[in-house]
Amino acid sequence: MPIITISRGSHSMGKAVAEKVAAKLRYYVLSRDLMLKASDKFHVSQQTLLQALHDAPGLKDRYKNTKQIYIAYVRATLLEMVAEDNVVYHGLAGHLLLKGLDHVLKIRIIANLESRVMRKMREEGISQHDARAVILKDDDQRKKWTRKIYSVDPTDNTLYDMVICIDKLSVDDAVEFICGAANTKAFHSTEACLRKTRDLSLACNVKAALVAEFPEVGITCEYGNLLLYATEKTAHNGKFKKILASLKQDTPGIFNLEVHAGVPAPLDAV
Repeated sequence: MPIITISRGSHSMGKAVAEKVAAKLRYYVLSRDLMLKASDKFHVSQQTLLQALHDAPGLKDRYKNTKQIYIAYVRATLLEMVAEDNVVYHGLAGHLLLKGLDHVLKIRIIANLESRVMRKMREEGISQHDARAVILKDDDQRKKWTRKIYSVDPTDNTLYDMVICIDKLSVDDAVEFICGAANTKAFHSTEACLRKTRDLSLACNVKAALVAEFPEVGITCEYGNLLLYATEKTAHNGKFKKILASLKQDTPGIFNLEVHAGVPAPLDAV
């Protein structure tokens, strides 16, 4: 069975859809607990991690690579939590954080602005003007974040396998469509899919261990064999070597770890 990502919008319908899909398929819903686990593992506040996935990078973020660091922490944690499939992830950027995995069913739930405004007014007890302002600001931040981090537009429907407009359809209608797609052969996980997930998880965890000190290092992994693409200076750095030795000794699943100095990283490198 696939991993299902349902992009979080500025309304609660995505959450309702995710919960009902998970109940029908007997999947686990992954949302806020991702931030809790990442916070515990990397000793960063949940609010800081949420902001890293939501707010567009500022000048300070770009200078200190803080966004890159926190996103690496969240991605490493997410890959660990979806390694066994049967997960519905309802949150920010799931379709991008899990990029490269063939058995991920990527869903986008949309609604027209006016219905979103009315729902926001009912849910939060705020005025029409305030509801509209909150939604537009949130949408703008999400667009800026996605363009800065991944160089894509989050409203580009080609990033998703299914886009469902919830205006005329009910939550139950959306659930039926998603469950139908999840049960098709195209998204069934195979041993190759599971192996690729484990490899990507290893690469992301190594990235998380290095990113604060060596953010430029690119990493690929196949069958537990990790290739690290680093500058000559980084490759000969004592601290870099020490971190790699510790990772190789303490990380289950790593068969080999090799550094390619002065070689450009492939496009699919973490």
